Amino acid sequence: MTIQNIKDLLDACYQGKRVRELLPPLPRGVRPSYVQYLDVIETLESHGVRVKVSDISDTLHLPRPGVTRTVKEMEDKGYLRKIASEEDGRVTYLAITDSGKRLSQIHNAQFFAQLAPLLADISDEDAACTVRTIQKLYDVMSERSDSLER
Repeated sequence: MTIQNIKDLLDACYQGKRVRELLPPLPRGVRPSYVQYLDVIETLESHGVRVKVSDISDTLHLPRPGVTRTVKEMEDKGYLRKIASEEDGRVTYLAITDSGKRLSQIHNAQFFAQLAPLLADISDEDAACTVRTIQKLYDVMSERSDSLER
């Protein structure tokens, strides 16, 4: 990859951050991570997974302590509830409450359903390539962050 392509890719990442800032406003006290976690839980549940904090952490490549903290906030605000495993009391599953389902429906399903036809000219293959490229860039940058000159 040329130096100019690296610069262009980093500029595109900045533009991607700006795109995220254009998402519809969330209700007061709701952080974007709440909607992201609800989406992950719904996706995993649709594949038959009983979701634990570790599943969210693994899916989003986030440290468990931060996920645990956010899950606790979501539980306190009524978007999630914890369910102790009947087989092993050390295992706790997460369930989305009705309030969490409403939040997800408004900010995931409805918004993205409106956005999909507007992005119809971007192929699934192009979108997947973009995701893979950004993930690869992130992996390289995070692995080498200590050794790269700033």
